[in-house]
Amino acid sequence: MSIMSNAKRAFAVAAATATLFSMAACGSSNAASSSNSDSAAASSGKIEVVASINQWGSVAKDLGGSNVEVTNIMTKTNVEAHDYEPTSQDVAKFGTAKVAVVNGADYDPWATKAAQSTKATLVTAAETAGIKEGDNPHVWFSAKVRSNAADAITAAYQKADPSHKDDYAKLNKEWHAKEDQLESKIKETSAKTENLPYAATESVAWHLADDLKMTDATPKGYAQASANESEPTPADIKDFQDTLKGGSIKMLVFNSQEANSTTDQITGAAKDVNVPIVELTEQMPKQYTNLLDWMSALVDQFAAAVK
Repeated sequence: MSIMSNAKRAFAVAAATATLFSMAACGSSNAASSSNSDSAAASSGKIEVVASINQWGSVAKDLGGSNVEVTNIMTKTNVEAHDYEPTSQDVAKFGTAKVAVVNGADYDPWATKAAQSTKATLVTAAETAGIKEGDNPHVWFSAKVRSNAADAITAAYQKADPSHKDDYAKLNKEWHAKEDQLESKIKETSAKTENLPYAATESVAWHLADDLKMTDATPKGYAQASANESEPTPADIKDFQDTLKGGSIKMLVFNSQEANSTTDQITGAAKDVNVPIVELTEQMPKQYTNLLDWMSALVDQFAAAVK
C-alpha cells in the first residue's frame, strides 16, 4: 500500500489550514461570496455536497439524485493521488457545503481538515468500517466500506433535508440493490480466485483482492518499501522478478496511476513469463460515472486473468 509520506501529509494539511485561516481573515468579501453561494444553493433547493475524490462523489450523487449538487475535488488518473496538494479553491469549496464526504484513513487529511472547519456534516468513509490511519486507505475497493459509507451519506442527507427523507431512503434502497448485485458477482468470482496467490506493484486494490479471497504473495521487501513510500532496493526488485519467474505468483496487479521505471521492471518480468496482469488506477477512470460499475468491471478483469 502506498501511503502519503509524513512530510507530504503535513504540507497538505498545513496548506489547507493556512487557506482556511486566510479565508477567515478576508472577512466581509469572503462572507459575501459564501452568502451568495449559500443563497444560490438554497434557491435551487439542492444540498450542496463536496467529495474529496470522485469515487465517493459518484456514490454521493447516486444517493442524492436530483436533490443534491455534488462537487468532486480529485478526478484525474494521471497524477499521484498521495502527493495531491489542494488549491485554495479546492479548500474553499468545503466552506459552503452542507455535506462533505472524505475517504479518511489518512488518505486525504487536507480534506478532513477543511471539512472539520466548516458547518458541513462530515462523512468519513473509512471510519464507517473502523478503518484507521495506518490501515490500507484505499477503502472504496471494500464492499463493507462502500455499504457502510452509503448508509452514512443517506443519514447525512436526511439530517440536512428532512423534507425529502423518503426520497433518500428510496435511493439508498436502489443503491444497495446494485451493491448486492456486485457482491454476488464478487462471491461467484471468488470461487475461481480463492487462495490464488497474487502480487501487486502497490496494494491499491488490496481490499478488493481480499473480498475475492485471494492471497497476497507480494515479496516482503518490496511490499514494505511500497507501504513506506520508499524506493525498493535493487535486491527487492530482483527478488520480485525472480519470484515471478519461479511461477508461484499467478497474477500481478498493476496500478498504472503510479507507473515508474521500477514498475516497468516488474511488469516486464511478468510479461516474460506470461503472468496475467490486471491493470487499474487509483482514481475512478473518466469512462465511469458510477463506482459500482467500475468495481464490477474490475471484478471481470480479475476473473478473466485467472488461468
